[in-house]
Amino acid sequence: MSLVVNDTIPSFTLPDASGKEWKFPTDASHLMILYFYLKDNTSGCTTEAKEFSKLIPEFARLDAQVFGISSDSAASHLKFTEKQELSVTLLSDPEKKVINAFGVRVTKKRYGHEYMGYLRSTFVVDAAGKILAVWDKVKVKGHASEVLHKIHEFV
Repeated sequence: MSLVVNDTIPSFTLPDASGKEWKFPTDASHLMILYFYLKDNTSGCTTEAKEFSKLIPEFARLDAQVFGISSDSAASHLKFTEKQELSVTLLSDPEKKVINAFGVRVTKKRYGHEYMGYLRSTFVVDAAGKILAVWDKVKVKGHASEVLHKIHEFV
């Protein structure tokens, strides 16, 4: 089950592309945007990462920090960041502990077969770890702008 507005996120620590460990919610800004995505270097995930990266200065002005989380390795994130010239911080969760804790790994069906997949989701979280906004089943195009617009309500 996915976390919802007013839930408190579990404490967690994940490495970024450079290997720096991020502890949550303690290391982040006033607001954290945690977006869960499927895989580095796929079309939708690249579009999403580029849109968030383009808006990083706007998020920073609102004391908000953006983190993308996937099960890809830190090395994969580093290559993805360099290849796509991303400025968003990507966190690696290869054991899927955080992905599972947020409830974004779900059973999906395709052609009558069930498999474990990801629900592309975004959470806005305050410095105390309280969830202020949630998007699940995210449509990538324009999503970063939608999140930026929404966080104006919280600053």
